[in-house]
Amino acid sequence: MKTGMISLGCDKNRVDSERMLYALKNAGYTLVSDAEDAEIMIINTCAFIDSAKTEAVDTILECSALKEKNLRYLVVTGCFAQRYADIADLPEVDLFVDIPSEKNIVALLDELTGFASRPCFEDGRILTTPAHYAYLKIADGCDNRCSYCAIPSIRGPYRSFPVEKLVGEAETLLKEGVRELILVAQDTTAYGKDLYGKPSLVKLLSELVKLDFWKIRILYAYPHLIDEELLSFMKDNPKIAKYLDVPLQHADGELLKKMNRRDRTVKETVKKIRAALPDISLRSSFIVGFPGETEESQRVLLDFLADGVDYGGFFAFSPEEGTPAYSMRPLPSRRTVKKRIAECEDAQTRFTLLRQRRFVGRTIEVLYEGIDYDRQLFYGRSEYSAPDIDTLVYFSSDFPLMVGNVYPVEITDSDFHLYGKTVKEEL
Repeated sequence: MKTGMISLGCDKNRVDSERMLYALKNAGYTLVSDAEDAEIMIINTCAFIDSAKTEAVDTILECSALKEKNLRYLVVTGCFAQRYADIADLPEVDLFVDIPSEKNIVALLDELTGFASRPCFEDGRILTTPAHYAYLKIADGCDNRCSYCAIPSIRGPYRSFPVEKLVGEAETLLKEGVRELILVAQDTTAYGKDLYGKPSLVKLLSELVKLDFWKIRILYAYPHLIDEELLSFMKDNPKIAKYLDVPLQHADGELLKKMNRRDRTVKETVKKIRAALPDISLRSSFIVGFPGETEESQRVLLDFLADGVDYGGFFAFSPEEGTPAYSMRPLPSRRTVKKRIAECEDAQTRFTLLRQRRFVGRTIEVLYEGIDYDRQLFYGRSEYSAPDIDTLVYFSSDFPLMVGNVYPVEITDSDFHLYGKTVKEEL
């Protein structure tokens, strides 16, 4: 049967989608990229905040209209299915699949549709990213219990995947042409605590750096577990991208206490990281409008952003039922939150522009990704930027380029992005 999939939410969800796609294809389902061709449509959803829930419902309703054409079955997986299947008033959905049952997606679709699939006993993924980078999901679930977050109740406790399994998956990705491996989990720095008795991210990295990737990037490194061992390993290993995504959430200690965050001295954390790795690029996310946030809280955050992280994302507080913060008060007005987000974004832009200047006059490695025809320039990313969310390097070249190859580029100018020219052929 012709089967399509829409994957919403984070890159961790994307990996789950890729695994389901692999299982379905190997069981005999025909994968299609055009939704109008699909007889079965699977929507792998997010439900982390209100906007994600809205996106999930809107996508379900949009796809249900395809039942007037070829679509026969609408299936919903992921966090929305896990959290709301019992109460969602969505008769358009033929099957909700909770997260633990996603591994049985073939059998569930067989039962729903009557299709006779063929046995498939191997695990794998069908990459939905460009061929030169891929995400490696190293754990699922979370134990941090931040007061605003529903992930532990949706995804369950923290569960690491064994080193040998992850190395095997990474080897497969390398054979498929992946140059950049991006480690993801709800909390990557907690990796291995349940398997090896203590956080063991360096144990995993020590094996991954033996493989011939261009770079290995670490996302979602919770600040309280960023220690000297990890920073020293990053400094000494050129295959580890000098980049960390560190979810800080705020800079005001009192608000961080209400959030039940373990790291409440974020300025010191950033100083510690930069002392070990002065050239590192840091990305973070911040909640604006948390209950009890005051003008003084905002000043503390703006002061931090003036000399904080290279890239920042700012999100309005979303009260999630079942979390301690759901009933916390007082709440800033929507107008105030909107104003504060704009102030934060302005402060972040100023610091990003300042940080970008450090590259001018340097030659850096750039993973070539495509052509911007409007600018009449090639573009790609350095180790200092993650896909989709960070800045790019635009450059010219006197010789042909191949997507997914790495080229040395001399940086001649900067604004929000970097600009330059290749200085020789691929490294």
